[in-house]
Amino acid sequence: MTHPTDIPRDLGTVALPATLHTALWLAKQGLPVLPLREGKGPMGNCPDCRNNACGGRPNMKTPGLCTCAAPCHAWAAATTDPHTLTSPAWAGAWRQAAAVAYHPGGAGVTVVDLDNADAVAWARRTLPSTRTVATTRGEHWIYLGAMTSPNAVRPGVDIKSAMSYARWLGTGTGTTTALPDVVRALAVKEPAAVRSAARPVTAAAPVGGGQCPHRSPVYLERGIAMAEQRITAAPDGIHKAVYRMFLAVLSAHGRCGCLTDAHIKRLFTAAQGRGESLRHCEDAWSNAVAALGM
Repeated sequence: MTHPTDIPRDLGTVALPATLHTALWLAKQGLPVLPLREGKGPMGNCPDCRNNACGGRPNMKTPGLCTCAAPCHAWAAATTDPHTLTSPAWAGAWRQAAAVAYHPGGAGVTVVDLDNADAVAWARRTLPSTRTVATTRGEHWIYLGAMTSPNAVRPGVDIKSAMSYARWLGTGTGTTTALPDVVRALAVKEPAAVRSAARPVTAAAPVGGGQCPHRSPVYLERGIAMAEQRITAAPDGIHKAVYRMFLAVLSAHGRCGCLTDAHIKRLFTAAQGRGESLRHCEDAWSNAVAALGM
């Protein structure tokens, strides 16, 4: 891998700001980048995009839906295109930039942001080792694989991946390893699980009474496990994937009375691990029940 100092510091006859120089190197490595202003925040939206008058990007699943040429909309402005990064529309932002950030999810990685010594100590006890980058107060642990980006998953710990940005602080040390289940599980908020258990009526198993097709308990267990796996592995369209799996489980196991609230909780946990809210889970379950006439 090259280093930023290996890249010429000018583009034609125009000298590059140090931040843009670094950004072009990162973009070449495949990291979508954006400028940060003083205080580590993204550049403010341009006049045409203030108050999301243009329709915005932050509520979208992928960047690029706004046609604004300026580096607006925080993480959604991140790009690997050198022509965009060096365009006149971005020139003012780079002159003002105090640092460079990148979109981890766009690069297919997840950053576990450990904000203090206690959080770092917890990670060293709990998480698999991976590439580590020192920060002002703690460390960034970088894993290969993208996920949702919840904040405050535990004291001093944020997750930065899809629809988020992380400050570039260097290449760090160690080898980047695969995103483990223990990190994905951090996205499943405990309060949501409690609410789900406290309101079973909104997602109860059908009463049953039909003929039981299960030759053994293993048949039901295999069906639930397969649904969990397919929800977790769905590449996109998670709302549809969750509904389809709920529909499949109910179709195969919902009429005989063998399906329990514990099985439903497992499916909800898998869906919430992919960023689904409790309400979306309940709506998908109710819609599947109604579609099957249960």
